Amino acid sequence: MSVYNFCAGPAMLPAEVMAKAQKELVDFHGLGVSVMELSHRSKEYLAVANAAEANLRELMGISDDYAVLFTHGGARAHFSAIPLNLAGADDQVDYLISGQWSAGAAQEAAKYAQVNRIDLRVGNGLEMTRAGEAGQGAYLHYCPNETVDGVAIFDEPDSDQPLIADYSSCILGREIDINRYGLIYAGAQKNVGPAGLALVIVRRDLIGQAQPTTPSILDYGLLDKHDSMYNTPPTYAWYLAGEVFKWIKAQGGVAAMAELNRHKAALLYDFIDSGDFYQNRVDPSHRSEMNVPFQLANPDLDAAFLAQSQQAGLMALKGHRSVGGMRASLYNAMPIEGVQALVAFMKAFELQHK
Repeated sequence: MSVYNFCAGPAMLPAEVMAKAQKELVDFHGLGVSVMELSHRSKEYLAVANAAEANLRELMGISDDYAVLFTHGGARAHFSAIPLNLAGADDQVDYLISGQWSAGAAQEAAKYAQVNRIDLRVGNGLEMTRAGEAGQGAYLHYCPNETVDGVAIFDEPDSDQPLIADYSSCILGREIDINRYGLIYAGAQKNVGPAGLALVIVRRDLIGQAQPTTPSILDYGLLDKHDSMYNTPPTYAWYLAGEVFKWIKAQGGVAAMAELNRHKAALLYDFIDSGDFYQNRVDPSHRSEMNVPFQLANPDLDAAFLAQSQQAGLMALKGHRSVGGMRASLYNAMPIEGVQALVAFMKAFELQHK
């Protein structure tokens, strides 16, 4: 029986990447040691790190105008680092609120700057015209994909401010023009690699002006100066991210990933919408392609659905504790066969309980 992991994070990694990592675990390139045992300053590991950055730059079209940082702390660390690096304590910063993660980012930023919260949420969708209320702050922050709420913003907000985005759950899942952004950041554990690593892609003219109280490990200028090695980086996670970048290139790049992700999401949404046994409450214009929350019309069946889906090899379909119901995360590594298996199970479960 095939097993498909629909966890929102830590999420599944491509099978080919895991197989290669297993093969190299105890003997990396004939050195007789694991890559996780190499000095981060050795020529062997520097080759790994440099290749990962080069491949990410190629995949996303990142010019030398931007620094690419491989950092500790996940995305949450950058909820603090962004205002510390890009604003003063008395500066206004604008945050578009579309779900729980953007709200959390605004809450953390308020410790270090004056936050103007612009809540886009209305009913089951987003009122994007409210984004025009921004424009006075040192930057404009938003979250293109809210993993908990299953809500997505597909078009970048239009602003003259540096645009900052939390791409944790959709980086490399669809094409973006990086030149429209001042900074994007992403926790790795959804579409890039294992937990513990975060990516920061920041325009170089924005760094080097951190608040004096900024911890050194969160100072983007310092991290850039030291090539992400101001202290020992999460070397194994960086290695695995590099292998994922190679895998994405082999699949045809981000454009190929985007086409597959649209197909996977449409397959699941179309089935959910085909009857009344399941439902998705997000306005169709803002439905995430990465995270699909859904509810059973009869919530008394939730426990049975989760137990039977687990037995069928469909893992981690329980919705976020704050939302309930179910959630299927369809990141790049999820093959179309996994979504087909989920839909087949949902059809069978409906026939059994309708």
